[in-house]
Amino acid sequence: MANLSIKNVPEALAVQLKARAARNHRSLQGELLAILESITQSQPLLTLDEVWQQGKQIGLSTSSTSTEWVREMRDGRHRH
Repeated sequence: MANLSIKNVPEALAVQLKARAARNHRSLQGELLAILESITQSQPLLTLDEVWQQGKQIGLSTSSTSTEWVREMRDGRHRH
């Protein structure tokens, strides 16, 4: 197992986390581990290709205006 450390946690946040841990009958470490497990299990990381495919599936498209701006910036033809 890895040991992790979080530094410079604002006092108000630390108090909230400790209170949450107490409500859930856990140690602070146990609560933080439960939060991390919940986040990583509910939101898997997607590859760029998966994000692209999901965007296409829901009908997202790029704006021709934004494409033109990117090309202008790339080619050094700033008009904006």
